[in-house]
Amino acid sequence: QVQLVESGGGLVQAGGSLRLSCTYSGRMFSSYFMGWFRQPPGKEREFVSGIGRNGGTTDYADPVKGRFTISRDNAKNTVYLQMNSLKPEDTAVYFCAAGWTDSEILTAAHRYDYWGQGTQVSVSS
Repeated sequence: QVQLVESGGGLVQAGGSLRLSCTYSGRMFSSYFMGWFRQPPGKEREFVSGIGRNGGTTDYADPVKGRFTISRDNAKNTVYLQMNSLKPEDTAVYFCAAGWTDSEILTAAHRYDYWGQGTQVSVSS
């Protein structure tokens, strides 16, 4: 049974930083591609960032490039999302997800097998 638990969300002023963590419980964490998604109020869930099994491959959505950094620690079964220079439009519920792939980068939500419950990030102007 795989479980994902996000933490680190909160309220921050524009320009501030937050670091989200997602802890994976279960087997074979290092075999999964890990992704971060977000769902702004009244909008659909969208891809934010993803990281390959050994951390060597990363991808970012255009709105967060240069501001967010994804990383993972396979020894701790944890994936992180460092968010800097936050903007009000980054306000959303952030979800982590695990998906199986041989090599491709997963950006579509339906490609992921497991999801966390989400953590709220609110950025005030």
